Amino acid sequence: MSLRNSTISFFLRAGQLAVTVCTPIRWLTLAMVGLTLGIVLLRYALGGGSVFIQESVMYMHGILFMLAIPMGIANNSHVRVDIFYNSFNVRKRATIDLLGHCIFLLPVAGFIFFVSIGYVENSWRILEGSSEVGGIPAVFLLKTLIPLTAGLIFLQGLTGIAQQTALLLNTDEAE
Repeated sequence: MSLRNSTISFFLRAGQLAVTVCTPIRWLTLAMVGLTLGIVLLRYALGGGSVFIQESVMYMHGILFMLAIPMGIANNSHVRVDIFYNSFNVRKRATIDLLGHCIFLLPVAGFIFFVSIGYVENSWRILEGSSEVGGIPAVFLLKTLIPLTAGLIFLQGLTGIAQQTALLLNTDEAE
């Protein structure tokens, strides 16, 4: 196997990491619905409430959406303007996707990663917790999702580049 093929193969396998890590988070949706129902029952039926439960729904919401971003890129289910894209042949689509990953996705993911490091580091330094009494004392963990998500997006970008490169190298000019 050539170096080119082994490199492409490595990134294709590495891209499965985001899918493997992010797939179980879909169950958070069901947990959020159950906890929200519990919050409503506590508030209106029993006249009470729990800041901890309310914040846990907020944390699950953050985890779900932050980790759904790299999964959406991996599944190619992200938002795209398809006015012309659908009418293009395989090579043109691969070229557009390759350029999009190189020009937009990787730089934005890298920017988010490097800009968020200091923000997350400060949160870890003080072990930032909830500003509410009885809240979750782990805001620093939630903020850690920012560079983690950026890293997974970057990895998915490299995987997308490998996929599009393999497609361009193995697609006939006639297509």
